[in-house]
Amino acid sequence: MSGTPASRHHARTGAVLACVVAVSVAVPSGRAAAQLAPASFADLAKQPGEPQIPNLKIVYLHPLGNREEARHWKYIIVHQTEGPAGSAYSLAQQQFKNPTKRGVTIWVEIDGTVYWSVAETAIPTHGDGANRNDNKYVDNTKTYRSVVKTNSLGVEFVGNYPDVRNPVSAEQMKAWLTLLPFLQERYSIAADNVYAHNWIDFKDRRYCEGCDLGSAARKLGYVPGKSAAAASQAR
Repeated sequence: MSGTPASRHHARTGAVLACVVAVSVAVPSGRAAAQLAPASFADLAKQPGEPQIPNLKIVYLHPLGNREEARHWKYIIVHQTEGPAGSAYSLAQQQFKNPTKRGVTIWVEIDGTVYWSVAETAIPTHGDGANRNDNKYVDNTKTYRSVVKTNSLGVEFVGNYPDVRNPVSAEQMKAWLTLLPFLQERYSIAADNVYAHNWIDFKDRRYCEGCDLGSAARKLGYVPGKSAAAASQAR
């Protein structure tokens, strides 16, 4: 494919929905503050097309399809790239034109804008085959040669240039903690199946790629099918 994707639309404010999670950086484990009206967050995650996630600016270069056709996603791997600020859109466009190239499905700019680059059934090349087996960060007996590109959805955060040790921006962290429950609901992925790239692969020794994002995901502790329901009952 070439040219500008026809389905590229900027996110619209979700006037009838409020965010399912509190998106501060320090989110207590298991806490999912929500105001769900009129549809539940879980229902939103089932939608095809370009569902607009409350409090998140998301751009679909490719619309979502039938989620039942994307049941191969069992894990989420969170990455960071040395691409400079402002590069997420161009990288997402490159992925759109060549879905299986080395890259990911979802790209996140430093201002928190999310770009969904390819069909959710496409399998981009990301990760290094889950080659870490030293149990340094997590129990790698559960990940070694198991959490691979064919079963893990990749999310990439740009902007740690020129110093790879720079953390993600506050806007990126907020976007991550808003997007993540949507992904978990859509693909029924538990928080324990969200991994930083460095947790499963031997990576750059200068920094721990994705570790802050992975830790935040575990701390959030969102439970697909339960957290949204519990929040709805608490209203």
